[in-house]
Amino acid sequence: MSASQVFLKVRRVDPGTVARARDVTVADIHESMGTRGRSALLGARMRPIKEGQARVAGPAVTAFCWPGDNLMMHRALYLAQPGDVLVVVCQAELSGAQWGDLATRYAQQKGLAGVVVQGCVRDVDQVRALGFPVWSTHIWPIHPDKSGHGFVNAPVVCEGVEVRPGDLIVADGDAVICVPRDEAATIIDAAHAKMRREDEAAEKVRAGGAVWDLSGAAAIYAGMDIQEIDAAFDD
Repeated sequence: MSASQVFLKVRRVDPGTVARARDVTVADIHESMGTRGRSALLGARMRPIKEGQARVAGPAVTAFCWPGDNLMMHRALYLAQPGDVLVVVCQAELSGAQWGDLATRYAQQKGLAGVVVQGCVRDVDQVRALGFPVWSTHIWPIHPDKSGHGFVNAPVVCEGVEVRPGDLIVADGDAVICVPRDEAATIIDAAHAKMRREDEAAEKVRAGGAVWDLSGAAAIYAGMDIQEIDAAFDD
């Protein structure tokens, strides 16, 4: 059996669902998944390298890289299609940069939606200037080799979440979330419904409504055994 495997095809999430996912936040998607939404969020170390960069959504193309090496990232990048989100995992995170300036320029030229890296990225001043959306767990310039084994377009665990090729990846200023491909349409529909409810609540706030009531906190609080004391704690 080969030490490395590269799958050349990906069963991608429906393009219409991807387009609708660009209009909802990661928070909306997370809450629309119910209790499973917690386990769909990549860990909090995963941050955008540039504040205010655009929200992205797209099918996952995955790469798992050997420590200190980004050969499999390059193969995945070569195979990726317009609109894809490249998800790269190197468990030895500081052993070698997985992403940089040249890869960014090529990704832009190909029309990728963005990149998510468990590991380090470098050339961030240039990458930020190019405006290409990148999320990563580290920024560190250490040189990577290009001779290591790994795999492409097989499931990976990225920041604690299993990402399967073709799953829906959505990333914004809050976080990155992975939505299973076969459930994505239903979940994104639910996220749109949640967004509409929040828009309605925002209108009520503008009209003078209190978030205390609109959020449901007041009703929950009223049913709890809480003692309110009409005095300062140190009277």
